[in-house]
Amino acid sequence: MEDAVTGARTELTRTVDLSQERLWELITDVTRFGEWSPECIYGAWLDIASPGPPVGARFEGRSRYPDGFVSKVVCQVTAAQPPDVFAWIVLDDTEDPERPGSLWRYELTPAGTPGRTRLMHSFEHGPGTTGTRLAAERDPSSLPQRLQAMNDNMAATIEAMVRYAIERG
Repeated sequence: MEDAVTGARTELTRTVDLSQERLWELITDVTRFGEWSPECIYGAWLDIASPGPPVGARFEGRSRYPDGFVSKVVCQVTAAQPPDVFAWIVLDDTEDPERPGSLWRYELTPAGTPGRTRLMHSFEHGPGTTGTRLAAERDPSSLPQRLQAMNDNMAATIEAMVRYAIERG
């Protein structure tokens, strides 16, 4: 049977009224995501002596789902190229970086006008075990719904992040 979950992805692209450098500061501050995301409620660097975002740095994330369930995961930075790329994997319970539960990525490029940035944000399911995988194995029709919910949450997070930055200068 083919694995319909590994490689399942969603992405969005937005042009925002922030410089790449300012947007980089925001997307790499995982401790603030709980303020902006409808799903992620907490983030903290695990290496307190040397907080991220260097490649290999780990952080903890917690998400709350519509049914009230809260998950706790460990993430590992896989790309940190300021101010262009920030990416991480979410480790499953085995914590094997070769079999992550998911891969997240931000790519930032100039939007042609000073102070504007084109942002691409993506999620891709890895081969690891996640709640999304378990739900899709029980009910394959849940996968497209979950991907759409993730895309909606990604968009809401970006909008809140940009609004925060504009309001605070």
